[in-house]
Amino acid sequence: MEPFKLPDDFLFGTATASLQIEGGDRNNSWFRWAEERHIKDGSHCIVACDHWNRVEEDIELMKALNSHTYRLSMEWSRIEPEKGKFDDEAMAHYRWEIEKLTAAGIVPLVTLHHFSNPLWFENAGAWANPQSVELFERYVEYVVKNLGDLVADWVTINEPNVYAFSGYVTAEWPPGKSSTADYLKVSRNMIVGHLRAYRKVHEVRSKMGLSGTMVGVAHHLRILEPKHRTAPERLLARLADYLFHEIFVVGTSEGKLLPPLGWGYPVGKGRYLDYFGVNYYSREMISLSSNPAMLFVKLERNEGAPVNDLGWEIYPEGLYRFCKKYWERYRVPIWITENGTCDASDSIRARFIYDHLWQIKRLIDDGVKVERYYHWTLMDNFEWLEGFSARFGLYETDFQTQKRTLRPSGGFYAEVSKNRGVTQEILDSLG
Repeated sequence: MEPFKLPDDFLFGTATASLQIEGGDRNNSWFRWAEERHIKDGSHCIVACDHWNRVEEDIELMKALNSHTYRLSMEWSRIEPEKGKFDDEAMAHYRWEIEKLTAAGIVPLVTLHHFSNPLWFENAGAWANPQSVELFERYVEYVVKNLGDLVADWVTINEPNVYAFSGYVTAEWPPGKSSTADYLKVSRNMIVGHLRAYRKVHEVRSKMGLSGTMVGVAHHLRILEPKHRTAPERLLARLADYLFHEIFVVGTSEGKLLPPLGWGYPVGKGRYLDYFGVNYYSREMISLSSNPAMLFVKLERNEGAPVNDLGWEIYPEGLYRFCKKYWERYRVPIWITENGTCDASDSIRARFIYDHLWQIKRLIDDGVKVERYYHWTLMDNFEWLEGFSARFGLYETDFQTQKRTLRPSGGFYAEVSKNRGVTQEILDSLG
């Protein structure tokens, strides 16, 4: 390892999702999923990190990391607990939280949808419902009218490909369906939902007399490569990339539906991104399977490669590859909206951070406008299907006492954020 410096205006921060940290909400799809005992380790999101009651404490954690920015999400089920009925008190709580962040000098990046749905929306078919786009747009309008004077930076939808794939192909996430028809409906509606939300956020803030609005999607991007490089595997890898990445990227960025989702421009031609959000974690190797629901695609780990606690390959170069590709295509700022690793022992996280930031340094040196890095995540939380067992936090969480303890990798990240780079002194401290 060697020292390096990032630009003086580069922003470091952390990312979280409301369902994973807040606790206390029984009105969402993931609460019901946990009640039905789908979580692998038997844990539950009802308390999570109790962040709803510990906002000020957790902002102090961010300050200790020298954070410049923080990505948080709104819990739709709190804000609109019944169809068409908005909870002004819940909205006031989020407004208070964002005021606390800005007072601490931390720039908020607000995500409007991060995997969880209100039960009334879920019961009506969620994103497979033909009315889902209009319902989402109405919710977006309410949130932006209430927060638009404080928040300029927005993620409309987090990882629509993961939501659709996990809920409607593998059926491991709510609503637990395996339906190609529903997968296509959900994917199309989430894309159009972003397009409408993009316009709505800009419209509302423009009417407030505000400029500098930045709206985008947090895209889950995973390197997909043929395991043995046979012709069938190469074909399957291209197909998987198209269905998991391309239809979502083109749809949400250009407003164009690609087959099999449809054709044309449902909201009109244009650009529907002010930055390109990248959630990057790993690489998968593609081989043949006998499962038609997965289009005969089998995902495998790269044999002999370093992996984290979940068996995900650690492949930093993939971050460079994706950012370079989409910079050359769209020429908008790149924000790394999520990057991190599951590492309960904290034995690999600091090196993981260093290696991925080194790729960002490479990108910037090559003229790619990477502006922000959000580490996933601030503290151990309810990690969806994995529950509490998957430890991604810079802070270790004791879920019995809710005590947060800074890990050595968190101390490393704090110094990197402070210096906007890695000094020789920081490297020496790693031993």
